[in-house]
Amino acid sequence: MVAPLIPPDVRSRLQFLRLQVRRARGERGIGAHRSPSRGAGLEFAQYRGYEPGDEPRQIDWKLYARADRFFVREAERESPLTVWLLLDASASMAQADQSNPEWRRLDAAKSLAACIAELALAQGDRFGLVVLAEGGLQLLPPGHGPRGRDRLWLALHAVQARGGFPQGDRLNPLWERIASHDLVVLLSDGFDEDAVALAETLAKAGREVLFLQLLTAEERDFPFTDGHLFRDPETGEQLPGDGRLLREDYLRRFAEAQRQLDARLDAAGVVHARHVLDEPLDQPLRQLFAPGRP
Repeated sequence: MVAPLIPPDVRSRLQFLRLQVRRARGERGIGAHRSPSRGAGLEFAQYRGYEPGDEPRQIDWKLYARADRFFVREAERESPLTVWLLLDASASMAQADQSNPEWRRLDAAKSLAACIAELALAQGDRFGLVVLAEGGLQLLPPGHGPRGRDRLWLALHAVQARGGFPQGDRLNPLWERIASHDLVVLLSDGFDEDAVALAETLAKAGREVLFLQLLTAEERDFPFTDGHLFRDPETGEQLPGDGRLLREDYLRRFAEAQRQLDARLDAAGVVHARHVLDEPLDQPLRQLFAPGRP
């Protein structure tokens, strides 16, 4: 049996969140996102005269009683969204805090991806997965409903963090699959220049992009107070040092790096949120998807 990716307490709070897009989307059927096309939808838009082939249920019978003519109620068609979950599976995503070595940033990313898919499922939207790995991309085509969720969960459970971030031609399938009206959610630690550049490029190409950064508590706090061997999980490079002496400079440089990342994403029009492994899992989701958020 596949272990659940969404804790029960988090699942109970998802009902208060909603995927939101900043512009009209798609023309594929009935869903939760406004499209400029007219048809049998959920929200009244205007009346028009009856035409042969219109469904009788669209006729406004009260208006007919007053005007002695048939009028059809038109609504703005609500179109389902396709959400692409882009999951960074480079080696640095295997990082965890010493206080909780079983909860890696990749585990948090998988759970967050599952939560976002759950929001999409509740709204009748479609959701697909792209695993960004050194050997190339692993794609799960967009699905919907409980069966699509089961396929997504199986794919997420199989993801392992190793190697570097894919580059160059290995990213080409993204441009073939992600349409201009799709929503992209990129889950990454944000330490690979190529990951940040991918978010910028997608946004520049007209895609709506959300960037969800995953950090360990140790990266945020640098709690080391004695001799320590720091190792880059992707390059293998090692740096021995005294944690107490390094802490002040590290925190200053880390804060500056985060400010620069935020500025780049803001300039590209990429909405972003940050999750630290010791914080509630749904905190960044509330930041991105709570009602009233821009």
